[in-house]
Amino acid sequence: MRIKEISLRQDPDLRKELALLARGCDFVLPSRFKKRLKAFQQVQVQTKKEETLPPSLSQNIPTFYFPRGCPKEKVNIDAVIAKIERTFSEFPNERAMLEDMGKVAKACECPLYWKGPLFYCAGGERTGYVSVHKFVAMWRKILQTCYDDAAKFVHLLMNPGCNYLVQEDFIPFLQDVVNSHPGLSFLKEASEFHSRYITTVIQRIFYTVNRSWSGKITCNELRKSNFLQNVALLEEEADINQLTEYFSYEHFYVIYCKFWELDTDHDLYIDRKDLARHNDHAISNRMIERIFSGAVTRGRKAQKDGKISYADFVWFLISEEDKKTPTSIEYWFRCMDLDGDGALSMYELEYFYEEQCQKLDNMAIEPLPFEDCLCQMLDLVKPQYEGRKITLHDLKRCKLTNVFFDTFFNIEKYLDHEQKDQFSMLRDGEGESQEVSDWEKYAAEEYDILVAEEAASDQWNDGMLLFVVLSHALSEGGRSLLVS
Repeated sequence: MRIKEISLRQDPDLRKELALLARGCDFVLPSRFKKRLKAFQQVQVQTKKEETLPPSLSQNIPTFYFPRGCPKEKVNIDAVIAKIERTFSEFPNERAMLEDMGKVAKACECPLYWKGPLFYCAGGERTGYVSVHKFVAMWRKILQTCYDDAAKFVHLLMNPGCNYLVQEDFIPFLQDVVNSHPGLSFLKEASEFHSRYITTVIQRIFYTVNRSWSGKITCNELRKSNFLQNVALLEEEADINQLTEYFSYEHFYVIYCKFWELDTDHDLYIDRKDLARHNDHAISNRMIERIFSGAVTRGRKAQKDGKISYADFVWFLISEEDKKTPTSIEYWFRCMDLDGDGALSMYELEYFYEEQCQKLDNMAIEPLPFEDCLCQMLDLVKPQYEGRKITLHDLKRCKLTNVFFDTFFNIEKYLDHEQKDQFSMLRDGEGESQEVSDWEKYAAEEYDILVAEEAASDQWNDGMLLFVVLSHALSEGGRSLLVS
């Protein structure tokens, strides 16, 4: 009998036989049942093949991750390339030297001081010039793969195969700034200071931009910072000292002079005793030990030879003079977190406070008992969770982190805070919108002091020279009188 649609429900005989087979009945299916069973299995296989699969979830969710910037719809790459080619046509043999790259940068719609990275990325360092064909090929590739300024800047500076920037990647860019910025023209004759200034700026870049402490600046970190805006300001601001966040020469001068005072042998490394002399031994020895333990230093010199470099000192001084920034809070938190568990316990706080009490005793000042100090600090920080532990998040929410840290390892600033009333400190802490940071205030004051000391020294030297000349003249005159 021919069956139009084969299914168990419409064929009770077949269903019955299969049920008997499931019970373990020992019999052989007739041939007609075998044929129907085979046909049934084939239909089931075809049905499964014809079932339409539901669309994958990725088709319904729009792309939201753009590591190289969000693509822009209206970017006429050919028009940009044509503008670049017209610019190159102004140069002999359509080849651009480094001094010509300012015009090329403008043709690329980039800030002026991208000229160095553009030149080096196109191979100009090897040949001394950049041809139009090589530059157009390089810039077209960047326009097709990088969609915002952060991605383009990283691509220009990074080493091949990387997607991040390390400290060495900034050297050619900053050397071009030193060579061509009008505010640094006086440095051309003092080439020995070029590397020191560049090192200072690089450390300040990583101090502010590299929020992950990885030593590698990613596109995302650069995008979240204000560094590229400051690079653009280099073109507009002739006075380099107005760019206080990264490029100020006055800030470099203050940092380097402070380091030079401690570096007695002038090998650009200082040990524990050298750093302890900073600010007349204001920093506790226990904190000095933590700095040299490697908690906040990048190189192996601190662990191997017990020394830190000038680059490490840049981080130390900025963190010491401005304890309200995210990086400085992380810096000192790492130093105080002895066991690395991500929280400051009462034991760790007492460990640092003990030395403060000893210093106060030596100064004939009665220290506050630790229990009372602890209550004050808990009221100051207001930890989010109970358990008498202070986390990094708690300190970043606090408006007076400088008071907290100075209490435990800087005796001079601790005494200064003690002389102020609580309301004035709160008023200072709430002034987050202040235009001048604690570091900028310190750098400006120290620069004025250093300049005044240098002027006084020059006057003293001039006076001594005049005294020597007069003494010599008088002695000669006296001698002539005696002869006569």
